Amino acid sequence: MGSLTPARTPNKTAPNPEASAESQFASWTRRHSLLIFALLVAIASLRIASTYTVFSHTYDEPAHIASGMEWLAKGIYRYEPLHPPLARVATAVGPFLDGGTPHDKADMWEEGIAILSADGHYDRTLALARLGILPFFWLACLVVYLWSKKHLGEPSAALAVLIFTLLPPLLAHGGLATTDMAVTAMVGASFLSGVNWCEQPDSINSLMFGIATALAVLSKFSALVFIPASFSAAFIFYLLSERPQATALIELGRRLLPGFCLVILTVFYVIWAGYRFSSGHVWFTSIRLPFPELYAGIHQLIEHQRLGAGSTYLFGEHSDTGWWWYYIVVLGVKTPLAFLCLLACGLFVMRCKDAPRGLWLAAMFSCGILLPCLFSRINLGVRHILPIYLGLSIVAAAGANALINRRPSWQPAGWIGLTLLISLTTSSLLAHPDYIAYFNVLAGPHPEQVLVDSDLDWGQDMKRLALRLQKAGATQLAFTPCLRTTNFTALGLPPTTPTDFLNPSPGWNAIRLTVLELMLADKRSKHLKFPFWPEVIEPGEKIGKGIVLWYFPPGMLPAPTSTNPGVQINCR
Repeated sequence: MGSLTPARTPNKTAPNPEASAESQFASWTRRHSLLIFALLVAIASLRIASTYTVFSHTYDEPAHIASGMEWLAKGIYRYEPLHPPLARVATAVGPFLDGGTPHDKADMWEEGIAILSADGHYDRTLALARLGILPFFWLACLVVYLWSKKHLGEPSAALAVLIFTLLPPLLAHGGLATTDMAVTAMVGASFLSGVNWCEQPDSINSLMFGIATALAVLSKFSALVFIPASFSAAFIFYLLSERPQATALIELGRRLLPGFCLVILTVFYVIWAGYRFSSGHVWFTSIRLPFPELYAGIHQLIEHQRLGAGSTYLFGEHSDTGWWWYYIVVLGVKTPLAFLCLLACGLFVMRCKDAPRGLWLAAMFSCGILLPCLFSRINLGVRHILPIYLGLSIVAAAGANALINRRPSWQPAGWIGLTLLISLTTSSLLAHPDYIAYFNVLAGPHPEQVLVDSDLDWGQDMKRLALRLQKAGATQLAFTPCLRTTNFTALGLPPTTPTDFLNPSPGWNAIRLTVLELMLADKRSKHLKFPFWPEVIEPGEKIGKGIVLWYFPPGMLPAPTSTNPGVQINCR
């Protein structure tokens, strides 16, 4: 038998072991890419579903469930037009099929609480409502996979889905009965289908683009800003990179025009179907128009933007109009550091002349999400820019792939890439199940001094508080949940009185960190010097990530700190 090692000849190049290993990895992922995708999404879905019964309802969930139940059971959509119906209906499908019915409350929050508390099935009903959002998480993962596979190849697609499914903000809002994961999935689907339509504007792609865009608008009205902004950023990139002549642009417009008409028609009818083909008078004209709820919602959103969200909090201060750099800070502290490092590597890869076009499109898409938000007065947490992670995950995956495959001829690069992926995985696993309250180390030991509300304490820890007090045998509690309305009995809390920030009640006192920090920010803004008792008395323990708890035995209460607080709790 001859030697297994081929003889070296001057005319042949010896095989490169590193290139061979890379080729084997690419070949393996190409053969098993769908299996890898399904496995990663299944693991993330199990992690999300395991949080359903851990947390109580958050601030917005009852309102969304109530509005969706109204749409399903009554065929109307009147509670609140500020949010469109798609995600809300998805949250109500599970409770509706489980026998849930409307309770005809005038207030949508009270209606939602009544639906959740009916027949003593709070946990099951809330879990079913949250389950309705999980398909949107799957769709968002599919968008990342298809985008990466088409433009970057299977290895980067696998890495992109891995990175995307490890991000705590996505795991958090993929597990809540709210609108944020729905708009994330549908805006991404709209952009990807729009890119495909630009490349081939046939009837099928026109219909896909129109349906995805309409469903994005029906998910959340921020899509009306995100979609045009992301396509504008992509078009600017096209102009700068291709430098087309005017005649080429005119020809492109003529080629796209017939398909664009079909896109507009599809968007119109799908949105009208989403509002159950309603018609009526609207605020800017006396004639009847289709889907008047949409116009009313847009009008409310414009007013909301003009006036600001109210009680926006950042670094110990609150503002009614927000800060232009708010979402930059949010990304900096709510995103794992390992992800930010991989993102930086991906941005470096984009500098290469042979960088894939899809990588630049991903970056432009994320710019189209972030830039409008810098001018927004509605500063209410990472959930409002959640779609940005679709594009950023693809860019980060390109960075990870470049490091692991040692494109730079630097030996430690592969180990650095693996270390960053392991670090991202570890930080994600350690965050379980408190994905809502995840912060990286840049936020320090007291993240409540940076951000609160839906980034830390959205009311999700009330069930944990109830379990702790039941274990302690508590018969009373001083507590202000600041959730518009709630059902203490359904949660298992004892009889409750409002919190007094000057005089603690005998026995158990609990305070949400969001409430406490907003109170302290209000006090600082009014230059009041006296302390609240929670400022000077360390809590006995912390419940979850968002509630602090004290116990004062009768006869051992601290002295009042003041008789004129001059501040008030201002719930959003």
